[in-house]
Amino acid sequence: MERYALIVAGGKGVRMGGELPKQFLPIGGKPVLMRTVEAFHAYTSEIKIILVLPEAQLDYWALLCGEYRFTIPHRVVTGGETRFQSVKNGLQWVQAPGLVGVHDGVRPFVSPEVIGRCYSLAAEKRAVIPVTDVVETLRRVTADGSLTVDRSAYKLVQTPQVFDAALLLEAYSQPYQPRFTDDASVVEAMGVPVFLTEGNRENIKITTPFDLKIAEAILSPCSI
Repeated sequence: MERYALIVAGGKGVRMGGELPKQFLPIGGKPVLMRTVEAFHAYTSEIKIILVLPEAQLDYWALLCGEYRFTIPHRVVTGGETRFQSVKNGLQWVQAPGLVGVHDGVRPFVSPEVIGRCYSLAAEKRAVIPVTDVVETLRRVTADGSLTVDRSAYKLVQTPQVFDAALLLEAYSQPYQPRFTDDASVVEAMGVPVFLTEGNRENIKITTPFDLKIAEAILSPCSI
């Protein structure tokens, strides 16, 4: 069964406080996005990688690939105004039958084990997402104040979110809704259940300067 990795990278670097989009920032001497692509190539060199970027960033990505001699095969697709539209644009290059994983371009530390498990389970379950436990105490804000909630009833969602290709193509034929915050929510809108599997804690989403510090620590040979 054909496997696709649809990597969406549409960040503008606003929360980083700089002009360079977060997916292009270097960690350990290499742009974040390149490390993300490498993670899927490490899982299997046979995976078809589709990289979705804003039109204004296409030339810069090509420049980086030349500068870093980045030769992992991938197709570059122009994104849309929203993440929903960007994924939809990338799906134009996906064919069923197959499996397609949608992944955040700024999650470079997803483990090969998590990637492999998500794809393997999706072949049976059709819709699979990696999650981790909530380790902090949670409070829900109400009109009267706030109250502690049972954190065991909640999970933190990661990517790649992996689906049967025909299912995801059908899901993205729906009109956009504000409640579509990730691909699982798009699929669930059709009444299809989503299966949860264990993610890895290192699979952080790099969006702030603090996240960059964590990323550098993960890459450091002296990190614990």
